[in-house]
Amino acid sequence: MGNSKSGALSKEILEDLQLNTKFTEEELCAWYQSFLKECPSGRISRKEFESIYGKFFPDADPKAYAQHVFRSFDSNSDGTLDFKEYVVALHMTTGGKPTQKLEWAFSLYDVDGNGTISKSEVLEIVMAIFKMISPEDVKLLPDDENTPEKRAEKIWAYFGKKDDDKLTEQEFIEGTMANKDILRLIQYEPQKVKEKIKEKKP
Repeated sequence: MGNSKSGALSKEILEDLQLNTKFTEEELCAWYQSFLKECPSGRISRKEFESIYGKFFPDADPKAYAQHVFRSFDSNSDGTLDFKEYVVALHMTTGGKPTQKLEWAFSLYDVDGNGTISKSEVLEIVMAIFKMISPEDVKLLPDDENTPEKRAEKIWAYFGKKDDDKLTEQEFIEGTMANKDILRLIQYEPQKVKEKIKEKKP
């Protein structure tokens, strides 16, 4: 009794999550129940995460992106996400403060986890993002960002970096806060593309 499989969320985790996210106790408890239904062990493996993520993008190939998202939230690098890591992931990607979202985005782009971002890491994440954009949507992108290479080049140029330079977390956050174009280029937002399509229809 009293272990994490009993179906009740521990008071400490509940309080911690309420403090660090915008979710209510009711929401957290309801999610915990469905989390345990999906993952009786109380942990999500990378494969399970990829399959959950895949359901959000039925017409795309989100596997590579999901792997990077998973890595960025597996805070103790044990190859699984527990409920707390999972909720923090939800919070950061849906309703975190702009700086929190950018801290997360930095960890997403910092593929090797060494505390800086290189141009090749930017390209790696952008390539994963492009796998989730449908070919029709890619056709609607401006010429200077319609391939992963062009988009990575554009992002890097915005930061004013040379090819072999590195980008620190502070530079990344400040640069992105100061330039809305960077924010648009570093994230995957299919909705924005859909809105553009609507605008173009007579």
